[in-house]
Amino acid sequence: MAKPFVSILIDTYNHERFIEQAIVSALQQDFPAADREIIVVDDGSIDGTPDVVRKFEPHVRLIRKTNGGQASAFNAGIPECKGEIIAFLDGDDFWKANKLQLVVWELEKNPELGTVGHGYFEASPDGRPLGVVVPDRNTLIQLRDLPTARLFTQLRAFLGTSRMTIRKKLLDQILPFPEELVIEADEYMFTLAPALAPALVLDKPLFYYRLHEGNLYQFSETDDKRTRRKQRVLDVLQQCLPPRLQALGIPANIIATVMQPLWIDGSRLRLVLDGGMPWETFNVERAAYLLAYKDRPVGYRLFKAFVLGATLVLPPRSFYKAQRWYASNELQRIRNAIGKPTAAAPIIEHRTKDK
Repeated sequence: MAKPFVSILIDTYNHERFIEQAIVSALQQDFPAADREIIVVDDGSIDGTPDVVRKFEPHVRLIRKTNGGQASAFNAGIPECKGEIIAFLDGDDFWKANKLQLVVWELEKNPELGTVGHGYFEASPDGRPLGVVVPDRNTLIQLRDLPTARLFTQLRAFLGTSRMTIRKKLLDQILPFPEELVIEADEYMFTLAPALAPALVLDKPLFYYRLHEGNLYQFSETDDKRTRRKQRVLDVLQQCLPPRLQALGIPANIIATVMQPLWIDGSRLRLVLDGGMPWETFNVERAAYLLAYKDRPVGYRLFKAFVLGATLVLPPRSFYKAQRWYASNELQRIRNAIGKPTAAAPIIEHRTKDK
């Protein structure tokens, strides 16, 4: 049987410092060059990103467009891909050398499989590993029953842009991406994909997720502009995903389960930015608590009862300001001393001491 042709699609914006490492990591894959192409979509960079990309022509094809965000970059790049399989990479991340071989092999051996994701390393701006985040086992996900839908909510972090490889025939059903998704367009893609065909999450770290100040997909709750952008995008996802999932035949209870993390994240940001009523904070934080943990020692339950009580007496902005102070001072060590809960998500995390 002939090997499938693979397109590597790199989306980038003002990644002059990082794009070379991303492209080199794609070029140096343990995968036949004749069986793949590399396309870089530059979303209107105003730094030297296009000049860096051009150094790799003709081995890399550059598509330039006016700045419009991640969804518009996907809308421009995906139709240009010739591959039966598309592997995505953000321009500020980079892959391990065996990533493409492993994920394509999974798709080759299982024709019913639509998408493959995997664990990752966190990396500093200079590419130095800071830690590893992986699922504790290989996991198959689909949105046809509640148990696997819950697994999806716990493991969706392993289906983001630089870790996602997907059959193009699924993307043809997902296109076009709502262009209001200037960030997190990958969430639209990886939520719809397992509604179309099963997704496999591998228990291996196969790429480096670079943490740096210019990362558009990170945000800071002390930076109102970034926080507002994130909130708007979460609102769009909450509006556009349910009808798409319903049209694909996903039952209402599963849609509600899939959308709950987005509701929690979006509600938190709204309360941080605009305030609200204390009972709103209580509802959001209680839902987050129930979603996050499966085993809760008595000591932790008492601690959480105190926290939830605080949501009912503090204005939302004051509560989240106190929460940020608590996190920044690493006071969770005190919480852990009285009883550490067991996370619901089957995830293993290791951090270096200097992170």
